Formats: sequence, C-alpha cells, structure tokens
Amino acid sequence: MRQSQLFFITKREEKKEKAISAKFLIRGGFIEKLASGIYNFLPLGFLVLKKIEKIIEEEMKKIGGQQLLLAALHPKEFWEKTGRWETMDDIYKLKEGEKEFALGPTHEEIIVPLAKKFIHSFKDLPLYLFQIQTKFRKEMRAKGGLLRTKEFLMKDLYSFHATEEDLDNYYEKVKQAYFRIFERCQIKEKTYLTFASGGTFSKYSHEFQTLTPAGEDTIFICQNCKQAINKEIKDQVPNCPNCGQNKFLKEKAIEVGNIFKLKEKFSFPFNLTFLDKDGKEKLVLMGCYGIGLGRLMAAICEVNHDKNGICWPAEVSPFKFHLLWIGSQNEKKVAEKFYEKFKQKFEILFDDRENSPGEKLVEADLLGITWRLVISKKTLEKKCFELKKREEKEGKLIKIEKAFEVLKSL
Repeated sequence: MRQSQLFFITKREEKKEKAISAKFLIRGGFIEKLASGIYNFLPLGFLVLKKIEKIIEEEMKKIGGQQLLLAALHPKEFWEKTGRWETMDDIYKLKEGEKEFALGPTHEEIIVPLAKKFIHSFKDLPLYLFQIQTKFRKEMRAKGGLLRTKEFLMKDLYSFHATEEDLDNYYEKVKQAYFRIFERCQIKEKTYLTFASGGTFSKYSHEFQTLTPAGEDTIFICQNCKQAINKEIKDQVPNCPNCGQNKFLKEKAIEVGNIFKLKEKFSFPFNLTFLDKDGKEKLVLMGCYGIGLGRLMAAICEVNHDKNGICWPAEVSPFKFHLLWIGSQNEKKVAEKFYEKFKQKFEILFDDRENSPGEKLVEADLLGITWRLVISKKTLEKKCFELKKREEKEGKLIKIEKAFEVLKSL
C-alpha cells in the first residue's frame, strides 16, 4: 500500500482524551469519533481489528468452536422469556407498528432457542458456538476511546453440556485459550485472571483484567499467590479466595474478557433439555465467554507504546513493514524498486510522499508498524537499508541483496 493513497489523517495532540490508547488511535488515524461512545474504524484501525479477529477465531476453533453470525435485531418476546426486557436498563429498544425489538446487547436469548432446534439427546452434546458480532448498549459513561463505548464488536462463545464435569473441563480450556490470545496480542504479562461475582448459579465467574492507569476497574492482586479479585469480591471477603492470605496490591485495570458458568440460567426459561443415557430429560448446562475486540485493541495500545506512539505487536500490526525513503529522487527510485519487488510477498506500507524526513519519522513512530525500513543516501553508500523494530532505539544495516531472506525470517 502506498501511503500517498492511504485514507488516513494524523492529528496533533488529542488533549480531550485521557487514555493513552484513545490519544494515539485518534491521532494516528486508526479511529474517528462520530459521537460519544461511537467510533468509525478507518483503514489502519480496521486492519488491526481484522488481525485481532483472526487471532480470536483461530483460538476459538482450536477448542472446538463453530463460528456463526446471529441477528443483531431481536424480537421482544425472546427477551420477555428471561425477564430481561424489563430488568436490563441498557437495552436500545425499537418499535415497528405494534412489534418491539431490541438491538442486541448480548445473545443468550437468541442462541438458546436456536440450540434447542439441534440439541435433543446426550449425543448432541457438548456443543460450542461462537460469533463476532456488533453489540449495542446504552452506556451513559462512555469515555476512554474504545475502552467504554455504546456500540462495540464482541466475540461471544456459548458452550452447551450434559454434565457439570464437562462444563468445568471446557471452562478451563477457555481460560487457556484466552491466555493464548492475550499472549499473541502481547498483553499477557499484564493481564490477570480475576475472581468476580458468579451470580446465582456459581460462586465465582472470572474476568481477565489488564493493568493500566487508564483502567476504570479496580482489582486487588494477592501478594502471596498473585490471584486477583475485583472490587465487588474484595468488599465481601477480607482474605484471598485462592490462598487465604490478606495482603493485596490495589491496581487500575481494563476488563478485556470474561467467562461465566451460566449452568441452567437460560436453559430453564427456554426449556432447553436433552435425553440422557437413561432416557431421562435434563436441562442443558451452559457457559458463556466474551471478549470485546475494540477494548482489546485499546488494551494492546495501553500496554505497548512509548511517548511517540503505539508499538504494535507483530501479529496485530496493520502492516508488517513500513518503508520510508529519505533524501533525493535517487533514494526514492531505489525505494520504489524495493517496494515493487516485495509488495506481493510482504505486508508493506510504503511512504512514497515528498514530506520532510522529520515528518516521516515522527509519523512512522505514531503509526507504530512493527518494522521500519529506511532507504537513505547513507544506507545506499553501503548498498544497504536500515531495519529497525518499532520499540528498539537503534536499527541495523541490511544488505539490499539479502532483503528477501531477512524480511521472510521476521
């Protein structure tokens, strides 16, 4: 992609936004604010979002997830079945003549009646279904860029089981899948599995909380076993539920995912049952598992940045390489040949513009593409280009004739 043709606009300091991720994503032309809590994803931001989506899809499929796409517009009667039409205060409701609908804030009310058409016997279980779908919620405290929004992309996985043992085993598999996702996004080191309220059906659910000063959640990390608990649990218990000690470190964090044992909570109102091996009718047990993609994108920025901009991890970087030329038209011609030779083999953003060297380098840091390639008079004197990883201070010279094997190895 030629940068001269890229649809993006970099901006000056975004003083209104307190979250680092919001400042850099807006300044770098990744997202654009439409209204409070509502954002457009521009081409650079959309590329990052698709990379995150790919990672999540791969990890969900590794644990047996089948991907589908459910409707975002929900008839009122499905929500009346569970009583949440009246009890959830953040649903967007629409009316069409005498019929009422909700813009889906979550999809239990839709997935359970659908699963009921398939599940009849223990032979149909377990079943794991997931989607990546836009959710809508009346968020009155929208702020922090993508950290808290009214419209957001979410991965929601729903599991269906015949026994509690099977539910428990799959629950552990999802935990590990989530940590693989966060490792690939390079936020695992700052992400804690956090005890949260389990509601009526389980003692605890679990949140995945990533430490950052921009976080709106408060978590407490046990100094003995490193188990984290959220504020709600801390208000209920003085000691760590995992090891019994009572020394905690208080931290700010972003919730990037959650997992929950629903058990019969949604099976019951829809009478989602199966016949077991003895021919007895039983309620299906369920689990649900969510990750907000936009919030995860913001968390990646919060963890991976410096004072100049974002440092995108390789797997989610909008492009793998950012090619710059500095100097005269001679350097530009060499860079053009370099780009034409490798554009079909690698993801390269080529800054082909006539901007000053300073502008190009500053903007490259702001965009944060993982690897920067620079062709200049100084590098060409040695028949080289400079290769530098975004977060590293110094680059190294690579012979142009060895470009393919070096780039391929990264």
